[in-house]
Amino acid sequence: MTSQTLNFPGPDQIRRAPKVLLHDHLDGGLRPGTIVELALAQRYDALPETEPDKLGAWFRDAADSGSLERYLETFAHTCAVMQTRDALFRVAAECAEDLAEDGVVYAEVRYAPEQHLTAGLSLEEVVEAVNEGFREGERRARANGHRIRVGALLTAMRHAARALEIAELANRYRDLGVVGFDIAGAEAGYPPTRHLDAFEYLKRENNHFTIHAGEAFGLPSIWQALQWCGADRLGHGVRIIDDIEIADDGTVTLGRLASYVRDKRIPLELCPTSNLQTGAAASYAEHPIGLLRKLHFRATVNTDNRLMSGTSMSGEFERLTETFGYTLDDMQWFTVNAMKSAFIPFDERLAMINDVVKPGYAELKSEWLFRQTAVTSGSSSFAG
Repeated sequence: MTSQTLNFPGPDQIRRAPKVLLHDHLDGGLRPGTIVELALAQRYDALPETEPDKLGAWFRDAADSGSLERYLETFAHTCAVMQTRDALFRVAAECAEDLAEDGVVYAEVRYAPEQHLTAGLSLEEVVEAVNEGFREGERRARANGHRIRVGALLTAMRHAARALEIAELANRYRDLGVVGFDIAGAEAGYPPTRHLDAFEYLKRENNHFTIHAGEAFGLPSIWQALQWCGADRLGHGVRIIDDIEIADDGTVTLGRLASYVRDKRIPLELCPTSNLQTGAAASYAEHPIGLLRKLHFRATVNTDNRLMSGTSMSGEFERLTETFGYTLDDMQWFTVNAMKSAFIPFDERLAMINDVVKPGYAELKSEWLFRQTAVTSGSSSFAG
């Protein structure tokens, strides 16, 4: 048997494999039941459904439109019920629990503090509630036999004018649970260069940031995020495929921007299911992740919005293994890529890779050997 056969993972192994998540939105991952309960407590009566299963289905259907703008509209309901300290604490704690249950050992979860102020919270109170929720979720996960570390990314909305304020907020809390900064929202008409003051401030402070780019708008968005703004990572970045040419004979030629992204090892926060929903890819088989993996870009696998996409990290990897025949070796490659690209200190990233990720995959890969030994022994006994 080849290593391809030996290491092909089933759903249980995929779930148990240590996974690293860099692109996940807090307001895109609520439990439907939690939304219903919070809406009732806060007297929010605009939910399209009040039965959790039906509400979850509504979010998935509404998001499955092929339009980024329509996809973003679904967040009006989740943000509406995340306006109090208790609600933010609960959502953050449940987020950490859910990710840990799915085998995620490290996650960077992003949210926009400016979207949680309608009930009177200050920006600082929002950040502190979410941070406390993540710590509680980590404790609950440990009690249930799982280990996870969660860092927060503070997001500024690209259509608003608070990017510098949010960047300063991220810098103030950088040693208190916040690991970096992001901008998000509709790309068309809102280039990242509108927020140069925020990015220049973060660079002066030696802080980390990622930028949503190359999801719906294309190469100019990626170019601006990197060459004007200086992003450490690209949120999505899937449209880098537009700068890669494949000839009829299969020869691949990279354009200047694609070459730069690969040569500089700039991480791509790829979100396959979400990309299908927003029209950035037509199918899993046609998703650029397959080619980007073959070309050794710094590709990572992410969920984006677990509620809207009806997905999880295990779900993403299940679809990728079914589509591309990925093995545990491929899963480990994506996971190490992600951990290398995290916004925590180098020694901590290295420890996670060497002490958690690699041993976890080694154990899973060794399971085949013991199963094969048992089968061989059984066959020998029968033959004797």
